Amino acid sequence: MFTNNQRQLERTGRYGTSRLQYLQELVTQFQNSSEDEIKEKILANLANFAYDPYNFNFLRQLNVLELFLDCVTEPNEKIIEFGVGGICNSCVDPANATIVAGVGGIPLIIQCLSSPVRNTVNYALGALYYICNESNKEEVLKPEVIDVIKRYAAAEEVSVSFSNLAKAFLDKHLSRNY
Repeated sequence: MFTNNQRQLERTGRYGTSRLQYLQELVTQFQNSSEDEIKEKILANLANFAYDPYNFNFLRQLNVLELFLDCVTEPNEKIIEFGVGGICNSCVDPANATIVAGVGGIPLIIQCLSSPVRNTVNYALGALYYICNESNKEEVLKPEVIDVIKRYAAAEEVSVSFSNLAKAFLDKHLSRNY
């Protein structure tokens, strides 16, 4: 369920923790933790918050989009999955997509297309769907990327979700005769 100021006030009460403060605490806990399991849980939590437009400004203010991108370069597959999941969730907003593209996120997302983790691939396909626009389409629509996406589109027997996401991407960003 999406949040608004009234709903947030009802949930936290007069003396509750503000959303910005709560997200800041999560970011601080993530940065201070050295245990992968704790980092995974916190990152999954942040990725879920990235789904709600109410949180978009807070995520930008706290540089959480950059944190998600940093996670995509980690060796831990769960951290990569939740990082690209957060990117996918937040890039529904064009301002967030612009930030992710502007800080070099597109190649990192493209890398995730070859992940052995299905969710990571799904999130990468979704993120590319939202992030691709006139200003960055040359970076996204490289022949090798289109080739991978076409293979996912044709792989209905392997994964319907890959196929559907890939077809949606191709329908939106390429001519109908792909």
